[in-house]
Amino acid sequence: MDTNQNLEDAVEVLQQLGLKEYEARCFVGLSRLHSGTAKQLSEMTEVPRTRVYDAIRMLEAQGLVEIQHSSPQQFRAVPLEEATETLRDQYEARVERLHDALDTVEIVDEDDESPVQQVWAMTGRDAIENRTNDLVGEAADEIVLVLGDESLLTEDLIDTLNEVSNGIDLLIGALTETLQERIQTAVPDATTFISGLEWLHGENATEDETAIGRLLLIDRSTILVSSIMPTTMEERAVFGEGFGNGLVVIARRLMAQGLLTVRDPKQ
Repeated sequence: MDTNQNLEDAVEVLQQLGLKEYEARCFVGLSRLHSGTAKQLSEMTEVPRTRVYDAIRMLEAQGLVEIQHSSPQQFRAVPLEEATETLRDQYEARVERLHDALDTVEIVDEDDESPVQQVWAMTGRDAIENRTNDLVGEAADEIVLVLGDESLLTEDLIDTLNEVSNGIDLLIGALTETLQERIQTAVPDATTFISGLEWLHGENATEDETAIGRLLLIDRSTILVSSIMPTTMEERAVFGEGFGNGLVVIARRLMAQGLLTVRDPKQ
């Protein structure tokens, strides 16, 4: 990736974090200078000179830029580590404010009778990982997890699995011995096994075929199944709860294929 693309990516991310375009461009421009004037910044960023001053004032108010009141005025960005920490604090504060605001909102027309079975679709690795972590954290009796891709064994997931209470059975299947060893090292209290689901291994699969991401069964009533799109590597999942015994018995038997019966706490 070349420098220009990196700069444009930085501008885009800053806008996603709440800065306006001219503010983002001025900050990125100043990050390339020890210090600069409005004229220098305008020439470098193509932000109109009159708008540079407005952008700088907003950046200073957010603690991202310092001003030297000389003639002409000099501007400089705060150190990168300090700027990223400031932006992180602001972003987290906004998220917390959003949570507090929506947490008090009254549900309209809530149905007191929840359906026995519910199936929902969701997209995005972060969202699916968050749902996985939440479900694991809510388990009361048993967790069966099969990972179909090594990239899904993230630090967040490892932390969540290591927080599972001792009284909960934790069974984790892997596609390869290498991944099983990684899991056993990272989550020593789990019972690990090589998955016996041959279609998960994808030995005869082509690059154009969708790959299985993760299979999760919580307390024999809640199921999450994800797949990874071959072209975009985007993860998509279906999530369901309230299933009857017949379906979950079949699902568990499939997911636990490869686990020795003597090592299965439920057998």
